[in-house]
Amino acid sequence: MSQAATQAALLVLEDGRAFAGTSYGATGETFGEAVFTTGMTGYQETLTDPSYHRQIVTQTAPHIGNTGVNDEDDESQKIWVAGYVVRDPARVSSNWRATRGLDDQLKGQGIVGIAGIDTRALTRHLRERGAMRAGISTEILDPEVLLRKVLEQPAMAGADLADEVTTAEAYVVPAEGEKRFTVVALDLGIKTMTPKRMAERGIEVHVLPATASLADVLAVNPDGIFMSNGPGDPETTEHPTTLLKELLGREIPYFGICFGNQVFGRALGLGTFKLKYGHRGINQPVLDRATGKVEITSQNHGFAVDAPLDALVETPYGIAEVTHVSLNDNVVEGLKLTGKDGKTVAFSVQYHPEAAAGPHDSAYLFDRFVELMEKS
Repeated sequence: MSQAATQAALLVLEDGRAFAGTSYGATGETFGEAVFTTGMTGYQETLTDPSYHRQIVTQTAPHIGNTGVNDEDDESQKIWVAGYVVRDPARVSSNWRATRGLDDQLKGQGIVGIAGIDTRALTRHLRERGAMRAGISTEILDPEVLLRKVLEQPAMAGADLADEVTTAEAYVVPAEGEKRFTVVALDLGIKTMTPKRMAERGIEVHVLPATASLADVLAVNPDGIFMSNGPGDPETTEHPTTLLKELLGREIPYFGICFGNQVFGRALGLGTFKLKYGHRGINQPVLDRATGKVEITSQNHGFAVDAPLDALVETPYGIAEVTHVSLNDNVVEGLKLTGKDGKTVAFSVQYHPEAAAGPHDSAYLFDRFVELMEKS
């Protein structure tokens, strides 16, 4: 392993639990919310997912970096995680698509990580105590000193982060083949694969910043509205929620993913809450209550919508109901809005049907969005 990888490093959680290991990636120090993800593959997509902004991500799979890094699988223009925690980093990457090693990629983008710790013990601790603030350092190796700096950091609850990850300027992803529809996608932390999945279905996607106004959206004359995944606490994200209320009042078809599901819930008058340790991985079972089918889904969220599972909710825009539920903990995984004429006008899911790292059980939701626009 490289010389940098043998340098001592320390991880400290806000409750004082400490883990000593070795440096992985860049040296220095970093702070964020400690979370874990259960995927055994797809680490490149995880690292470049804007939803992980300000989070220190622990991989529960023990061996990371086997397939290196390539130039095609990034979900955005950069690595967004605040820090990275692995047990056994691969010394050599081996894949015909790889162009460099993961360690080099982390160093190149200044991502401070730690390796050689018991990630199973860390994961069990976070499951029992909940996601919490943490710090990684190669400079401060005294747990008490690093803990004081960790406790100075802001918590994830109350954090409004969409403006920090959104695109600076609007851009267009053209339809592949014959254009059928035009969609405005509000970028709250959108992943590259999402507009691609829509483009594959003949949709021209206009990606707008999270700060886009109602006039900006209507100027595109969209057939549908989409809101993406993203980081932060949905209770603090006022502008997208207010914007969506205006659009729902115009009965423009809507589809939301992850953070877009939480914004949808808030626009309907529902609450949101912080999960103890969240859902992060590519093996989360979800029940589609309409069909009775179970989907294995990709997820990355620390907040959820607070909605009654077995009751309809009257809203200013029609009747809302829960359509999908997590089979692990009964968390709301999908919502639907039925208009006053009895037709579906909007829906959302908490998970990721674009799922670049897999699985692809839920890709049909993009077809459902197409059908919604066809009927409208």
